[in-house]
Amino acid sequence: MDLIRVMRHLSIGRAAVRRVFPLRTLDAIEQAIRSTEARHAGQIRFAVEAALELAPLLAGQTGQQRAIEVFSKLRVWDTEHNNGVLIYLLLADRDVEIVADRGIHVKLGKEVWEAICREMEAAFREGHFEAGVLAGIHAVGEHLSRHFPARSGKVNEMPDRPVVL
Repeated sequence: MDLIRVMRHLSIGRAAVRRVFPLRTLDAIEQAIRSTEARHAGQIRFAVEAALELAPLLAGQTGQQRAIEVFSKLRVWDTEHNNGVLIYLLLADRDVEIVADRGIHVKLGKEVWEAICREMEAAFREGHFEAGVLAGIHAVGEHLSRHFPARSGKVNEMPDRPVVL
């Protein structure tokens, strides 16, 4: 058990999320998702969580494991063409994870998602949270545009509003 990690998670709360992601930033993220999705047939969700709850934290849950849970909880997998993508930020760890449904994951693979995550995390280390998230959304959108181009009559299958857990 990493005591420094535990203390970091216990000391951060939802107020930290509101400070880093004020309403205007959440609005900008929502708009970026909406405008990016106009160019492809995929679905993007962004979720941010201040910290893990105590039991999963003490059990050693990783950001990746939590991101998979959130992917399921938000039903990002539930798209017509299996092309939903979750961008998940665990603020206490400054850890970004991207979980893609099987329809898009098989076309790109883990390395593409990891590169986008590392770029976002670099922006976060500099304190540029909004810019980091927007860049990540646009990068994911570019890949979705290439593999799932926009089609007529596209229905927005998921809310574009960021989720604060």
